[in-house]
Amino acid sequence: MDSSGATLTEAEVLTEVEWTRTLDDYSTARVLLSPSGDCCERLADVRAWRTWLHIYRDGAPVWQGPVIQPEWRDGGVELTAVDLLALLDRRVPHQSMAFGDSDLVDIAAWLIADGFAPDDPGHQVEILGPARVRGGRSYVKDIGQTGDHLRELAEAGLDYTAVGSRIILMPETHRESVGRLSDTDLPDGMVVTEDGAAVATRVIVAGDDQGDVLGEAGGTDSYLPLLERYVEQTSIKTDAAAADAARAMLRSSFPTPVFLDTEEVTISPDAAVEVPLLVPGWCLDVTSTATCRTVAQRFKITGLKVKETGGSESAPGAESVQVQVAATGAEA
Repeated sequence: MDSSGATLTEAEVLTEVEWTRTLDDYSTARVLLSPSGDCCERLADVRAWRTWLHIYRDGAPVWQGPVIQPEWRDGGVELTAVDLLALLDRRVPHQSMAFGDSDLVDIAAWLIADGFAPDDPGHQVEILGPARVRGGRSYVKDIGQTGDHLRELAEAGLDYTAVGSRIILMPETHRESVGRLSDTDLPDGMVVTEDGAAVATRVIVAGDDQGDVLGEAGGTDSYLPLLERYVEQTSIKTDAAAADAARAMLRSSFPTPVFLDTEEVTISPDAAVEVPLLVPGWCLDVTSTATCRTVAQRFKITGLKVKETGGSESAPGAESVQVQVAATGAEA
C-alpha cells in the first residue's frame, strides 16, 4: 500500500513470506513475489519508506510496516520491510521534557507521541499496566534518537512491541500466558541455554560519569561470585530513578537468565497455541524433559519468526513457526 492509504497492488503469486515479531525493538518482514502483467507494472512504483507492506495470515492481518529495500529482478520482486517502530530510530525528541516520578510507561508513551507528532503514520498506543518503576528522566530537543531512548527504558523495567499499527507498552513483569508447549509440540527438539554473560549479582546505574546521580541493587551472593554490572544512562536525573532502574535490571539478570531457542525448530501445527497470539511480552508455559536440563515454568516470548514457502510442482510449500522464549528473575 502507498503511505497515503491507497492500495498499490495485491500480491497474487508469493514464492516466500517471512515475518517476525520482536521484544523491545522493531521487527522485519520479507516477501518474494513472482508478479506478471498489471501486478508487475504496479510493483515498479514501490519506493523505500513510501510503500507499506501488509501481510495477512488466514485472512487476518498479522504484520505491517514500510518497505525499506525493494529489489527488482528478472522474474521476481523481493521486498524487505520493517515495522513502524523503526521509524522512531529516524526520529528525535521534538521538544525538551523533564519527568519526575512518572512511571516508565508514561514516559515511553510521551516519547512515542512526540516522535510521531510531526508526521504520524497512524499509530496507536496500548498500555497494559504501569511498569512501577520511577522515571526521573530528562530529554533535550533534537538530542538522541527516540528509538534509542525507548530501548534505554526497556533496560530499566519496561517492555514494548509492535503488532500492526499498535505499539503495546507493558511492565517487564507482565505474566499473562497465551498457550502451553511440551516436547510433543517441538518434534525436532529445542536448545536450553543458560546465559552466563547476562548475569549480575549487583547492578549500579549512573546518570553521569561523575557519580552525581547513582543507584544500586544487589550485592554478594552465597552461591555465585560477586558479578557487578555498571550502566550509564544520561537521561536519568534522580537517585531514586537510578535505584529503581538498578532493581529492574537486577531482576532480569539474576538468577541466571535461561533461554529456550526453537530457531531451528518449528512448532507442531497441533500445538495448543494460536500463532496470531504469539506476541512478545506475553508468556508461554513450557514443560520439557527432552534435554538434561529439565524445564517446567512460564517463559516470556522474546521473538517470533513465521516463514512460508510456495513450494514447487513436485514439493508442496510449508509454514514454519519458530518462537524464542526466556526466563529471567522476573519470570522465575
